[in-house]
Amino acid sequence: MSEFIVSARKYRPATFASVVGQQSITSTLKNAIERGQLAHAYLFCGPRGVGKTTCARIFAKAINCMNPNGAEACNECESCRSFNEGRSLNIHELDAASNNSVDDIRSLIEQVRILPQIGKYSLFIIDEVHMLSQQAFNAFLKTLEEPPKHAIFILATTEKHKIIPTILSRCQVYDFNRIKVEDAVNYLKHIAQQEGVIFDEESLNLIAQKADGGMRDALSMFDKAVSFCNSNLQYKEVAQTLNVLDYDTYFSMTDLLLAGDYTTALIRFDEVLAKGFSPQTFMSGLNQHMRDLLMAKGPAISLIELTGSLLERYRQQAAQCDTEFLFGAITLLTEADGKIKQSSNQRLLVELGLMKISGLGKKKNNILTLDESYPLPELPNSIAPISTSTQAITQNQVAPAATTVAQPEVKVPEVQKVQAPKQEEQPQQTRPTTTSRRSSLAGFSISSLMSNTTTRNSEQEEEHASVKEAILYDPQSESKLKAHRNEVITAILEERPRFVVAFEKMEINGHTIHLEVPSQTLYEEIMRSKTEILLTAVRTANISGALELSIKVNEQVQIARPIKLEDRIKHMTEKNPQLMELKKILDMEYE
Repeated sequence: MSEFIVSARKYRPATFASVVGQQSITSTLKNAIERGQLAHAYLFCGPRGVGKTTCARIFAKAINCMNPNGAEACNECESCRSFNEGRSLNIHELDAASNNSVDDIRSLIEQVRILPQIGKYSLFIIDEVHMLSQQAFNAFLKTLEEPPKHAIFILATTEKHKIIPTILSRCQVYDFNRIKVEDAVNYLKHIAQQEGVIFDEESLNLIAQKADGGMRDALSMFDKAVSFCNSNLQYKEVAQTLNVLDYDTYFSMTDLLLAGDYTTALIRFDEVLAKGFSPQTFMSGLNQHMRDLLMAKGPAISLIELTGSLLERYRQQAAQCDTEFLFGAITLLTEADGKIKQSSNQRLLVELGLMKISGLGKKKNNILTLDESYPLPELPNSIAPISTSTQAITQNQVAPAATTVAQPEVKVPEVQKVQAPKQEEQPQQTRPTTTSRRSSLAGFSISSLMSNTTTRNSEQEEEHASVKEAILYDPQSESKLKAHRNEVITAILEERPRFVVAFEKMEINGHTIHLEVPSQTLYEEIMRSKTEILLTAVRTANISGALELSIKVNEQVQIARPIKLEDRIKHMTEKNPQLMELKKILDMEYE
């Protein structure tokens, strides 16, 4: 039995051409080698497993090759053979995670002085350079800025933000990207063919997505899946060994939510929990699935990191989903995701989200059934036409006592009808005369179903506005406020004396109170107390309805108020002439 070597080491790229997903960086390095424009220090930064150290080794081998093929090493000369066999004295690798002290850097500086034995350059590859201490960075600065001609430094790190600016300014910085799912899948296909492994494309897609842009992680998962599946990668088994939910779970769940079948959706969710997955894992995956469906509805399909038949499957289900449904689902799932960590019952939170999303699907289906392209069902003979005469008024309708002609009932969705208390000598409020609508099919009336769609919408909007006006506002608001103006101002100023400037010139127009304030600060203070002010006005003036408050910032209000002593006395005496008599009686002086 031959010795097993993990795929991450066995198939580690040995040339620039074999590096996966970093074409821009490898092209730049190759051009620099061909032109002889080599910098003395490089910084390779990026996520784990994207090829930073690999590119550093390929670059080190290429610049010391005696017979290069363009920018690629020949792998035949003594320098290349010594590198491949691990006995090269020109390439030094230092792990800064375990050698991060000043003494380690001093030892490195001593090695920099030694000339290379074979080739032109001595390469110093420092991995995880961000782990160096502050003192070690400072000790390294001078050598990094002005090294000997034969010395080249290649620094690698996953946390660029931890590198001090003085180090960054001395290096050529190369930012490595996350490896795309498509590139990772293609490389996994190549390795599977080399190893004689049977696979389906969905399995490789799952591995590449789980790796999250790291090729080393993808190869480790590939080895694990091959061991579990016995060299025959099947999608279900790969999902099981990687402990991830398969795509079928999310596709079937989306179908149930689209149909509005929340009962079956909750049963499927329970099955997911029984497999050992957390509610947060399921919700996060479903949110990603909804996002991919939204991207698949148009040109943005290129943003989905999937390939082959799986991408076509997303396109087909996206065609069945309404954009409004997907937006609503993503919004609900995102809100729940922000609350789930603090929730004491995570399962209930996810179940509530699923029921809300299924409600979106049910609403979509109801709208489709009411479309004009669908024939209206025949009504049974027992259903009589709805009359608009006064005899059609039901017993539940409340008619005012003083009205001689009965009015038809007005029903408006989502507006709660509240009967205001009777006011003595109050003129009867006229209610708009409209056709009575009774719910007979899915909450819609027969007459509205048979009318033109555009006309129906406009009638409902007008009816809604008129009824809302009649319910929310008292038609005698203006007269009541003007009659009780002083009482309203006194009641408000008892609780908020600072508002005297604003309410001295209070104006009333309909159900709106208009104020002018001298500053933005006072405006914000009044707005914070808006609810209490309006409630005080409603109670004091005995108004049976809502009020509005309009505030305008006018700096001239402050100028108009008296500032000097003489002006203040004149202002006070105009408001209360008895002050002059009090002054004479007490023989007081103005101060």
